[in-house]
Amino acid sequence: MKLTAKTDLEVPAAAVFATLVDHPFWERDAVRNGAEVERLPGTPATGIGAAWSVRGQFRGKARKVQLTITELVENQRVVLALDGPTIEGFARFEVMVLSPRRSRLRVDVEFKPKTLSARLFINTMRLAKGRVQAKFESRLGKVGGRIKDRYERSQVQA
Repeated sequence: MKLTAKTDLEVPAAAVFATLVDHPFWERDAVRNGAEVERLPGTPATGIGAAWSVRGQFRGKARKVQLTITELVENQRVVLALDGPTIEGFARFEVMVLSPRRSRLRVDVEFKPKTLSARLFINTMRLAKGRVQAKFESRLGKVGGRIKDRYERSQVQA
């Protein structure tokens, strides 16, 4: 299943990208939302190969997924590989310059089932694709708002 969404931000592209690759920020955010995040030993702290094990609740069940940065193009794109016991896939984050002070964040997520139960779950999501897509776009809008707030706070402090 593939989901795609985009949001336009009143933030320079370099600042959006810097936020995307600020791993401690996203780790703290995941922990605040109830997930357990652990950096995998023997992997780099940043850049290609950086990896995390993430555990959390989703639809009432404990889920586990490993995230690994597989592609990193400075100020343009970050690609994360997703690998779990029941699904595999990727998440691509692209930052496009619209003007010196505006940018667009586009997110593509694609995942494939590894088990029969995951296949049933994904097929159920396909039936409700309109609602799933709307929720995905809404969440990306919230993430965009947080990136904008963080940028504005950094400008006030500077």
